[in-house]
Amino acid sequence: MQEIQTALKNISLKPSSADRIAIFVGELNGNLKLIEKTFSVKVFHKGSQINITGSDQNIKHASDAILDLYNLTKKNIELTKEAVHLTIQSHLNLSLARHSGEDIQKTEIKIQTPKKIIRARGKNQQDYMRRISKYELNFGIGPAGTGKTYIAVAAAIDALLTDKVQRIILIRPAVEAGEKLGFLPGDMSQKVDPYLRPLYDALYEMVGAERVGKLIEKEAIEIAPLAYLRGRTLNNSFIIMDESQNTTVDQMKMVLTRMGFGSYAVINGDLTQTDLPKHITSGLDHVMQVLAETKGIGFTEFSSQDVVRHPLVRKIIDAYQAFEEKIAK
Repeated sequence: MQEIQTALKNISLKPSSADRIAIFVGELNGNLKLIEKTFSVKVFHKGSQINITGSDQNIKHASDAILDLYNLTKKNIELTKEAVHLTIQSHLNLSLARHSGEDIQKTEIKIQTPKKIIRARGKNQQDYMRRISKYELNFGIGPAGTGKTYIAVAAAIDALLTDKVQRIILIRPAVEAGEKLGFLPGDMSQKVDPYLRPLYDALYEMVGAERVGKLIEKEAIEIAPLAYLRGRTLNNSFIIMDESQNTTVDQMKMVLTRMGFGSYAVINGDLTQTDLPKHITSGLDHVMQVLAETKGIGFTEFSSQDVVRHPLVRKIIDAYQAFEEKIAK
């Protein structure tokens, strides 16, 4: 039986502050327990002194997460569960990537928006951001919660506010492949808005609700149902289509051929969440095959390891995938 080598590392939290340390460790040391569970280490603390035991690699990632969390307490009077989970998860992603031999770039990749800075978490988000800045057409494929839409919206805002484009166009298939919106109450905006809520939420976080409202009034941000794009040529625009797995083959082709000069498009979707009838081929699935060998197009595939929501979401995605693979055998 191979003996597991256990190492020890001591960390001193500086500048030391009783209030900051109390925020950092969390209620009943909950944050430290989460670090222990995530990185398979033991963490002991006495005042500003932290001792970590475990394997060398696990200690390294746990200590990095601890220092990042403590740094967050400098400006925050509390650490939200979301902030704690995201910080720890970003270091877990680095740990998993390095373990699998992936090349993680040391240079921080980020997008500056008026209200917040969006930083890449993990290699796939780094690649996604780089490809969006490099290619005029990008596809983000993978499960919900991996940051596909959020990063695309950040890139669109940056492009709009730096005059790279003149408007942002948000698209999302609504109700069903045929988009029979006439049966829903309200005008077209009211019919489509509920389906674009994730895009709105991201815009509000990065720009602010009031400014988003003004940009919509000026038509610098446009909400466009798929059917309304037919026959148009979209010049100098940043086009984002969310939930593209619910487009038909013809709809996907129609959207992609609307691109005009000076335009950029990001097409996002999750092929495991298709709502189309069984006999209809997903436009996203089809276009991935059609454009697979076409140069100048970015494809980024995300996995459960990239999920930046509650840790259980990652486990749920993996469980569904394992179950479906078992059924398919």
